Amino acid sequence: MARSAWVMKLKPGHEAEYKRKHDEIWPEMVALLKSQGVSNYTIYRYENLLFAYLEKPEGAPSQTEGVDPVVLKWWKWMEPHMETHEDARPKTWPVEEMFRLD
Repeated sequence: MARSAWVMKLKPGHEAEYKRKHDEIWPEMVALLKSQGVSNYTIYRYENLLFAYLEKPEGAPSQTEGVDPVVLKWWKWMEPHMETHEDARPKTWPVEEMFRLD
């Protein structure tokens, strides 16, 4: 299983709207994630810091050319609530796995 994790940052005062939008995640976003083999994608929040964790099988398909239009639309929809790059891509900082108990 391939595991990855990263942090992102919410803009102050946007916590509830960020949560609401994820509670209403688009079916096409879920379908895209599942088509790439994602079996677990969890986001935790501590104040305005988001911790994202993703699991998918080793060698699972991933997008190789550009970014899927569904993802681009999602990024634009989430852009008001997060720290982003100019192209609406969330700013992310990878985190290193230091311990895991299976």
